[in-house]
Amino acid sequence: MNRLAALVLLALLVLPAGLARADGDPPSDVLISQNVYYPYSPPVSAANQKVLTKATADAKRAGYPIRVAIIAGQNDLGSVPTLFGRPQQYAKFLQSEITFNKPRPLLTVMPAGYGWVAAGAEADRVMKGLPAPGLVSESLAQGAAGAVAKLAAAAGHPIPAPALAAGSSSGSGKGKSSTPWWVFVVPLVLVGLAVVLLGRRSRRSEDGEQAMRR
Repeated sequence: MNRLAALVLLALLVLPAGLARADGDPPSDVLISQNVYYPYSPPVSAANQKVLTKATADAKRAGYPIRVAIIAGQNDLGSVPTLFGRPQQYAKFLQSEITFNKPRPLLTVMPAGYGWVAAGAEADRVMKGLPAPGLVSESLAQGAAGAVAKLAAAAGHPIPAPALAAGSSSGSGKGKSSTPWWVFVVPLVLVGLAVVLLGRRSRRSEDGEQAMRR
């Protein structure tokens, strides 16, 4: 009986949280208590997370408490996947989810571009001058960091320029290949060895045939 009661209690504790996640979008849950929502897959590297998290923290200290949602795919939107590719519409939706009294600056970043709400009188001008954020999570995070700095400065709350992670690229979503060089070299070496061995076997076979004929 005690075991059954414990299971029932556990179900009651877990069920509401599960329903809450199923009823909305993941960023609205995260941005209630954090400055940035990062996509689940593919994840943003720890280095670029550090850059963007610092940028939003700097902006908050400067009097510009901006929230940022990086949306890499439909999975990040939970119950509203149809808003993927529509960053401005999603920004308005997300603002209604996380704002209770006073609207706060909000930035959404998708491969399709940026969306912003309550970001300041100069936000439209500043954002329209930014290059596309890119296609992958890394470039989305890098684009977001740059956008946060631009928006904060335009609103009269400048922050230090974010430093991109070493070896990363911004805007295009394309960077240096992360595949080790030996992945390409080893197969070539193996093919070369195979050719040499086959050549030796062929010569030995010819020598054997000639010896038998003699």
